[in-house]
Amino acid sequence: MGRAAAHKAGGAEGTESAVTTSAATTAATPRKRQRAAPPPAPPGAELLAKADRIRRQLAALYPSPGIPLEHTNHFQLLVAVMLSAQTTDKKVNEVTPTLFKLAPDAAAMAAQEVSVIQAIIQPIGLAPTKAKNLRAAAALLVERHGGQVPSTFEELEALPGVGHKTASVVMAQAFGLPAFPVDTHIHRLAQRWGLTADGAGGAGGVEATERDLKALFLPEEWHDLHLQIIYFGREHCPAQRHDPTGCPICSWAAVPPYDR
Repeated sequence: MGRAAAHKAGGAEGTESAVTTSAATTAATPRKRQRAAPPPAPPGAELLAKADRIRRQLAALYPSPGIPLEHTNHFQLLVAVMLSAQTTDKKVNEVTPTLFKLAPDAAAMAAQEVSVIQAIIQPIGLAPTKAKNLRAAAALLVERHGGQVPSTFEELEALPGVGHKTASVVMAQAFGLPAFPVDTHIHRLAQRWGLTADGAGGAGGVEATERDLKALFLPEEWHDLHLQIIYFGREHCPAQRHDPTGCPICSWAAVPPYDR
């Protein structure tokens, strides 16, 4: 099977009577059903070919991409991803050794005071909120899952501080399940390369980009691509002051207004 095939609601008495009649008429009139938004059209052959060329180029640059967040178990991966919001992986890796020495698993994290957790993670920003979420999520893991990290989106996203992107990273990296985590960096490159219909100024956001990327690539490719795009963005494709003519992918793949 080819890649294109694989992807596919008078007086007072007169007034009262009129109101009653109007209400009855309204009640008897069925509400018009809102039409559901049509599903997006499947990607065409030209776009699939472009996506595959990008995939092959990324695979050549990063044949065995590893997750840059340091961890030794699924719980520590979850914690590191939760901490990575609005900061760099480098900063997360600077605080997690101390944090994981104190609390290597969910039971140990749940036993800590929020103030203790906050003091350790203070350098990464948003520490008060992240500390509360870490302790609450750990307590819920102990209470509902025996201290283990669950392997479903529903259960992961029920944890405090865990959104769809964080859950997607855990699903892909911890359990090897098909997921395509899309953060602002992947969203930016997908726009720049014309891989998402949610182009410049689009309202769909990362959710629309995730949908579009999943339609372009096979499920078994999502795991590596998530990491490869992140690494490529850091090394070759910055958000600001980027010269597309000198970029290995943007030089041929960038679309307006990102091609200048």
